Amino acid sequence: MQTDAIRAFVAICDLGSFQAAADTLHLSQPAISKRLATLEQRLGHALFDRVGRGVALTEAGRAYLPHARELLAVLADGQRALDNLGGKVAGPLRLALSHHVGLHRMPDILRAYIRHYPQVSPEVVFLDSEAACRRVANGELEIAVITLPTVADPQLVETHIWDDPMRVFAAHEHPLARSSPVGAAALAEHPAVLPPTESYTYGIVVAALARLGVTVTPRMTSHYLETLQMLAATGIGWTVLPASMHHEELVPVEVRGLALTRRLGVIRHPQRSLSNAAGALLTMLIDERDADRG
Repeated sequence: MQTDAIRAFVAICDLGSFQAAADTLHLSQPAISKRLATLEQRLGHALFDRVGRGVALTEAGRAYLPHARELLAVLADGQRALDNLGGKVAGPLRLALSHHVGLHRMPDILRAYIRHYPQVSPEVVFLDSEAACRRVANGELEIAVITLPTVADPQLVETHIWDDPMRVFAAHEHPLARSSPVGAAALAEHPAVLPPTESYTYGIVVAALARLGVTVTPRMTSHYLETLQMLAATGIGWTVLPASMHHEELVPVEVRGLALTRRLGVIRHPQRSLSNAAGALLTMLIDERDADRG
């Protein structure tokens, strides 16, 4: 079927090589190559340039990729709609979690979910929130539970589940810890270790400091908040973490006028049918939120 060739094309794009795509699709490399050649022949365009051992999309490949993704997403959407007809909560659940949410917010929920719906087979991937949004928008994942974007993505629907207050932290011997409370300008006088500049969390921190007239440039960055916690504890720099991650090796630094909170929740595509499995998880998360607020 042509869809098999399209699936092979998208897998090569995502994984960067014919061999990795073959391994993922449980095919031989010659079989992957044959499927791609068939697709290129039907389209009348070469989709890849072979560069050494790697591959690079041609102009035609770049133009065709979003349409290939959309076709696969529509087919998956149709299959979910049919699977939902019986009302049974079963089958695969393609779910992305951000690292912090997965470690600190979801264990009890997933434990209860699996107990209630034993016929569901969760396929959980841990992704940065920004990457999770892209993959939900592309139709590769049904839902993701992440740090919500600071600016709503028009391609996605978001459901706010938790508020996540954040604080500045530093090692006990750090000058900021010894001087707390401090003015926001004091933060710029010392190195910082923060999430990457393209992350939603970094955007929240930078915007809050900008409102106080302060600009900071991080000495080091990491998507993993546990890594930032460790780096700050060594004294390399101050950091910003969820208040719930207060550790004995760190001191919360009171910064006058600075209020930091991020929103955690669920994103999904507004034009895709959620499987019964995904819908049940979303309902469980909303019930959890409402119980906490009630």
